[in-house]
Amino acid sequence: MQIIISTERLISLRKTLEITQAEAARLIGVSQPAYQRYEAGTRTPSLHVVRDIANAYNVSVDYLTGNSNIKRPDYITVNKNESPILFSIIEQCREYDDEQLKRILDYSVKTSNE
Repeated sequence: MQIIISTERLISLRKTLEITQAEAARLIGVSQPAYQRYEAGTRTPSLHVVRDIANAYNVSVDYLTGNSNIKRPDYITVNKNESPILFSIIEQCREYDDEQLKRILDYSVKTSNE
């Protein structure tokens, strides 16, 4: 089964992450020429590759195909280059459990209101 993806969205997602086509290809697990053809619209990826692309860019398959304008309703993407402090905070928070995160958030809200 073949799924037609939006070449404009594919290019935009890669540029948002500030990576090259070769880096995107490695991230997805395809050759650079194959990825280049996906962006050019001269090759259609298999369903498996479409899922890999969606996972790599943290978007839904519906977003890639143009069936939805919501990238991924249950996720927020933070670009390391655009928001290095927020990116660092999120990376550090991965080490905490839910209770610790709740206490950190409560403290943060409390101190920001003072």
